[in-house]
Amino acid sequence: MRILRKYTNRRLYDTSRSCYVTLEDVKQLVLNGENFQVQDSKTGNDLTRNILLQIISEQEAEGHGTLLTNQVLQQLIRFYGDSMQGMMSQYLEQSIAAFLEHQDRIREQMQTMMGAANPLTMMGRFADQNMAVWNMFAPKQGEEESSAESAKGAEAEAEQPAPDSADKKGKSDDQ
Repeated sequence: MRILRKYTNRRLYDTSRSCYVTLEDVKQLVLNGENFQVQDSKTGNDLTRNILLQIISEQEAEGHGTLLTNQVLQQLIRFYGDSMQGMMSQYLEQSIAAFLEHQDRIREQMQTMMGAANPLTMMGRFADQNMAVWNMFAPKQGEEESSAESAKGAEAEAEQPAPDSADKKGKSDDQ
């Protein structure tokens, strides 16, 4: 585990690399999944949570989108000192773990929902559905040729007198 020491001048010192680090460097440690702990240089107290909260605060202030809305923060504050506080922290941890487990599926669902809400996507779907309906009524290519041949044959038959009608005329004349 990497140990970072926080000094009174608010600087963070990485003891494993023997250099000062910034909050951005600490954020990168989090993103890389590295284990670390921030300790007060005088007392040795664990300040990791404070530093993580500071990073979150800066992310929220930079306009990266808010994860912790005012309403969420107010609800969290209300849980402090409540008998349900311990359960709430477990619930949040388990919820985030489940979210991370199913992250890819959740992303696909969100993209599907976002795509469905996009007017251009909806218009494209309507156009596809309309074309499908139109194609149901349009003759298929093989049917088109046979329909054309049938139509030509029907025209030819209409031009020639039917053999039955000629025989009937002849028979009626004989009688």
